[in-house]
Amino acid sequence: MDLLLKFLAKGIERSNIGGHASGIRQDLAYGWTDYSMKLTSPFKLLCATGLFALFSSTISKSPVLPLFATSLGADPSGVGLVASVSAFMGVVASIPAGILSDRWGRKRMLIASSFVFATAPFLYLLVTDIWQLAAVRFYHGLATAIFVPIGMALVSDLFHQERGEKMGWFSTSTLLGRFIAPLAGGGILGVLAADPAFSYRIVYLVCGIAGVMVFILALRIPEASSLQNNGRHWKDSFSIFRSVISDRAIVITALVEAAILFAYGTFETFLPLYALQSGLSAYEIGIFLSSHVITLALTKPFMGKFSDRHGRRPQIFTGALIGAVSIAGIALFSTFLPILCFSILFGLSMSILTSATAAHIADLSKAEGRGSAMGVLGSVMDIGHTTGPIVAGIIAAAFGFSYAFVGAGVVLAFTAVLFLQLAAKRA
Repeated sequence: MDLLLKFLAKGIERSNIGGHASGIRQDLAYGWTDYSMKLTSPFKLLCATGLFALFSSTISKSPVLPLFATSLGADPSGVGLVASVSAFMGVVASIPAGILSDRWGRKRMLIASSFVFATAPFLYLLVTDIWQLAAVRFYHGLATAIFVPIGMALVSDLFHQERGEKMGWFSTSTLLGRFIAPLAGGGILGVLAADPAFSYRIVYLVCGIAGVMVFILALRIPEASSLQNNGRHWKDSFSIFRSVISDRAIVITALVEAAILFAYGTFETFLPLYALQSGLSAYEIGIFLSSHVITLALTKPFMGKFSDRHGRRPQIFTGALIGAVSIAGIALFSTFLPILCFSILFGLSMSILTSATAAHIADLSKAEGRGSAMGVLGSVMDIGHTTGPIVAGIIAAAFGFSYAFVGAGVVLAFTAVLFLQLAAKRA
């Protein structure tokens, strides 16, 4: 984990604009005293917090959650219900969290989120019934629902000229947490396979330790003075929110990201089944999914930097089209190498698109409404990610897996064209 944090710190430090880089590195040795420290150290802390936060969130569900739920007597529908509870929380809680962060400040909301990260994992140790597990998942889902949009809002508040790049590094830190967690959780379950009940407890203890780290790191992140509530009343906060959701450019940008997450939900849910049906092994399926995540994590900061220099809208449209072609292209092949290529290409398309969408929404929104804007993005994203497997499942049941991938591609391509038309009108 230390090596990963060093990698993030090194990459973030290199991304600073040249003339300030040496001064920033020197200032790091003297504490929290000057402007350059406000641009670097809080950001590195936020990235480290994001890594531990998403590690803690992911290890609580992958791969332990379905096994734990089954051990409590849940049938497949019960497992599905428990798994969907936290995603539902993301849909309903992201927007209120964004509104509250605009009113109360980002740090207060990050601390509230980190408190859930630090406490929820230990509640799993008390669970003896499937409905208790669902309740804990509901509570635990609140943590990520708050943290992700507020973290993105905080990054966009701190940076302007290099906003896309910094958002890319923040996203990469969370992706690293998502990537490591299943490996760690699966390793614990494998080593302690002789005593499953004990292995579940160990996984959730590790989850809790990571959650406590999130809380400690969040306490150290300072609140920028420009983000404090300037005496606004609640009616002002809701007026700001209404202005956000009435901005068609913000809404269509969020819908494009929802569309690619709709496609991603289809990809991660049905690619394993499609590959098995095609005669591929579980090992090869793991390579498909891992290559997708690695491509996304490694390229996102650079795609964000590209959007800073060359504009957001062309990049969003291009990423959406590449994503549509790559997800639909999977349906044309049933052998290892072509599917691997399309998996990597789909990961690249997500990097191209998502590294520009959040930054574009931040560009479009005012500082006092940026939390609300990121909350809208987070909620719409979760809707897209949740509905993807549902709609694709209906299509797959009726026509087959190939049509599910093609359908996801059509949805993404249609949204891309709609985005291009509305973006042209805005320009």
